[in-house]
Amino acid sequence: MIQVLFVCLGNICRSPMAEAVFRHQVKLAGLADVIQIDSAGTGDWHIGHPPHQGTRDILDRHQISYEGMKARQVRSDDFTQFTYIIAMDDSNVTNLGSFAPDSKDEEKRASIHKLLDFSSDRKLSDVPDPYYTGNFQEVYEMVEESCSRLLAFIVKKENLAP
Repeated sequence: MIQVLFVCLGNICRSPMAEAVFRHQVKLAGLADVIQIDSAGTGDWHIGHPPHQGTRDILDRHQISYEGMKARQVRSDDFTQFTYIIAMDDSNVTNLGSFAPDSKDEEKRASIHKLLDFSSDRKLSDVPDPYYTGNFQEVYEMVEESCSRLLAFIVKKENLAP
């Protein structure tokens, strides 16, 4: 089983949007039985809350389910449970370091990337936080395209047959 964890700051805007979009793409590709998806935040302010209204609105417009999603914080065991940890920005990558198990831990298996590492547009390296910018449409477009390319990367790297 391939497991993918999307990470942002509070786990109410960007990472749940990426989780929902990627889950939708994985389902359409017929790979839901081999790829599991989750999201988490590096902060603890929104634990247990549903995605932000702006995220829910954009997902509703695109008929993408976010049913049952609740914010949670990153845990150290995420580094052993997940195959890929996909952060939204440099700050998230840095903050992940405080949750990572000791580097001597041989169980650590997660490969950490930033979502926009998979974007065709290399002008930006970080997904802007719509909690502050309010631009959920811009973020959705970045997430949708990058998740599609992430899926292609995983299919190739893991030798998955859709």
